[in-house]
Amino acid sequence: MSVLWLDRWLGLLAALLFVLAVAGFGAGLDGYAQARHPVALLGAQGVPHALAFNLLGLVLPGLLAAIVAERLRRHLPVGAGWPARVGSQMLLLAGLAFAAMGLLPLDVDDLHGRASQLHASAWMIWVLGFVVGTLMLAAGRLRAPQGRALGGLALVCGVLAGLAAFVLQGALPAPTAQRLAFACWAVWLAAVLPLSRAR
Repeated sequence: MSVLWLDRWLGLLAALLFVLAVAGFGAGLDGYAQARHPVALLGAQGVPHALAFNLLGLVLPGLLAAIVAERLRRHLPVGAGWPARVGSQMLLLAGLAFAAMGLLPLDVDDLHGRASQLHASAWMIWVLGFVVGTLMLAAGRLRAPQGRALGGLALVCGVLAGLAAFVLQGALPAPTAQRLAFACWAVWLAAVLPLSRAR
C-alpha cells in the first residue's frame, strides 16, 4: 500500500465508514428515525447490533481519523509554525475521542449515569478537538501561499461544526445539528490529505 494511496483514500474511507454505518444500522433498527434520534442511540447499551455499530461507525473511523491527523502533521512544511502544528495535534485528539465514543456507549436507561456521562465527555472532547484543531490549522495555513486551500477548508469546517454543536442546538432539532457537525467532520476527512499534498 503506497503512501500516495493512503493520503488519497484514507480520510474518505473513514468518512464513508461512518456515514454508511449510520445509514445502514439506522435503517435496520426498528423505529429509528435519523431526523429524531441521535447517532449515539445506534450504539447504546442493549440496542440490537450496537457492538457492530460502535466498531464500524465510531471506533474504526476514529482511529483512521487519528492516522489522518498524524499524516497531516507530517505533511506540514518545516516553517508551518506552532498554530498549525498544535492544530494537527488537536485533530489527532479528536480522532481518538471519536473512537472513544464507541468504546464508551450511551446508556439510554440512565442518561445521567456514569456510562452516559463518559460517552458525552468523549463527544465533547471530539467536537472541541475538531473545532479548535481546524481553526488553529486555518490560522497557521491561510497566510501561506501554498496552504490557502487547506486553511480555507479548515476554517469553513471548523466554523460550521462549532456553530452546529454550540449555537444551532436551539434553532434546529438536536439530532439535525449534531449531524451537521458530523457532516463537517466527514467532509474534512475526505479532503484534508489530498489538499495537504497539493503544491
